Amino acid sequence: MKAIIGKKLGMTQIINDDGQMVPVTLVEAKLCKVVQVKTSAKDGYSAIQLGAFESKKLNKAQLGHLKQAASSSARLKEFRLEADSELEIGAELSIESFEIGDDIKVTGKSKGKGFAGTIKRHNFSRGPVSHGSHNIRQPGSIGSTYPQKVLKGKKMAGHMGARKTTTRGLKVVYLDITEGIIGIKGAVPGPNKGTVYINGGVN
Repeated sequence: MKAIIGKKLGMTQIINDDGQMVPVTLVEAKLCKVVQVKTSAKDGYSAIQLGAFESKKLNKAQLGHLKQAASSSARLKEFRLEADSELEIGAELSIESFEIGDDIKVTGKSKGKGFAGTIKRHNFSRGPVSHGSHNIRQPGSIGSTYPQKVLKGKKMAGHMGARKTTTRGLKVVYLDITEGIIGIKGAVPGPNKGTVYINGGVN
């Protein structure tokens, strides 16, 4: 099972065997506990739920859910499996299951950009800036004569970022088992110190 919950440390660069400089995101991934196991017979699908980052600020419902695993994890994440897992509740996972060259996908909460216009948020083109123009950064028409309403999903100005984002097609290029640090080629979602979920299963 190749899955782990980690904390994004930041970006750096390494030089590979061919002498090429590779951009790398470092993620600190300590031990994760299995807090729940789902099977196809009981739940209709196979999955395990991992917990990480111990916390003292949990309510009774959260503590009750984590009681069987003897854990107080603040971050939980369910990873789907193709078949029922042999892991039991309370088992621990680390980055030892990963290898350099593994294909992975990383999920995190993207950086919040605040309120943004259509040019920044949706890559709209600006209007003409010649003399007399009043439509430089405006979105333009947002509706029509019929049906006389703004249709759902219309691209408009609004809050940008701060939402769940998954980046696929990434590769593991560095591993430090002792310190629990995994290096991923390229950028991953979220700010530094943000929680990321690394899945080495099917992309």
